[in-house]
Amino acid sequence: MRYELYYWPAIQGRGEFVRLALEDAGADYMDVARLPEGAGGGEAALLRMLEHPTTGHPPFAPPFLRAGRRLIAQTANILLFLGPRLQLAPRDETGQLWMHQLQLTIADLVAEIHDTHHPIAGSLYYEDQREEARRRSAHLRRERLPKFLGYFERVLGDNRRGRRHCLVGSAAGYADLSLFQVMVGLRYAWPRTMRRLEASLPLCGELHDRVAARPSLAAYLASPRRIPFNNDGIFRRYPELDG
Repeated sequence: MRYELYYWPAIQGRGEFVRLALEDAGADYMDVARLPEGAGGGEAALLRMLEHPTTGHPPFAPPFLRAGRRLIAQTANILLFLGPRLQLAPRDETGQLWMHQLQLTIADLVAEIHDTHHPIAGSLYYEDQREEARRRSAHLRRERLPKFLGYFERVLGDNRRGRRHCLVGSAAGYADLSLFQVMVGLRYAWPRTMRRLEASLPLCGELHDRVAARPSLAAYLASPRRIPFNNDGIFRRYPELDG
């Protein structure tokens, strides 16, 4: 099946978690908004699908995925659908639900990361809420990042007792790819903070390195298809927020 991914064309954002799964699996997909408008792509194609979806299940916002007649939105929901089909999730229902639970926890963390630079409203510029962003970032650095990342370190440690090196089961899945994206994004946005925190997160660091070395993903990360981090996405580098 050929998948159609709809997400904003100039940022990684929440769509990148889906891209990583598609790229790692070598799936046949189109990144619709990054295609030329003359070829039926571009941001206009994304907006048309938002306003006039092909099903009775309209998405609220990107990312969303068209798979045959299905139109599926919300990052964690898309990955729940794709995981078994791309062999990036356990085969049993219990394992699939556990991986989905971890992905939802990653979604909670990503929302908190986003809100550090937009603590009042997403419709305001960062410069309009700079002081509030300083306070929110300080809270994230001191309390929330250690709590979230410490949780994933514990999950990795629990699974490793069975000589496994991933979050769920015996093979890396989409949640591992997503945790990699969080780690690399945090290293970009808060380099000083992450140097301090990672001393107590060896398993998260090892997961990052293992995922980055996966052949299909390594090729993607080194290609022009990987949009660079920038200050329009979720992970933004504002030195004043790094403590």
